[in-house]
Amino acid sequence: MVFVTKYRHKVFTDAHLKRTEEIMRDVCEDFECELIELNGENSHVHLLVNFPPKVALSKLVNSLKGISSRRLRQEYPELVRRYWRAQRLWSGSYFAGSVGGAPLSIVKQYIEQQNRPV
Repeated sequence: MVFVTKYRHKVFTDAHLKRTEEIMRDVCEDFECELIELNGENSHVHLLVNFPPKVALSKLVNSLKGISSRRLRQEYPELVRRYWRAQRLWSGSYFAGSVGGAPLSIVKQYIEQQNRPV
């Protein structure tokens, strides 16, 4: 999955991405999913998530984006004033692709190689 920040603003530092990963791992656990890898750049994140067929992708995405947006805005109020309009962190859209046939190691390597901000 790929989530992009609202208006493609350059929001994230390494510290923000670390906290985002912690939050999203907790959400995945609540859905009985496994967050295999998360990395990103200053305006988006890539997630590799293993989830069972009983989990609706739209509900998982809604929770991942909603909870992470709310918690990050609470924990980093300086970012709210500078970057986030309309009290939203994420763009309304997302990308989700299936990698059932591709080796997970290749997808994981691609995510790990994102140009993570300092």
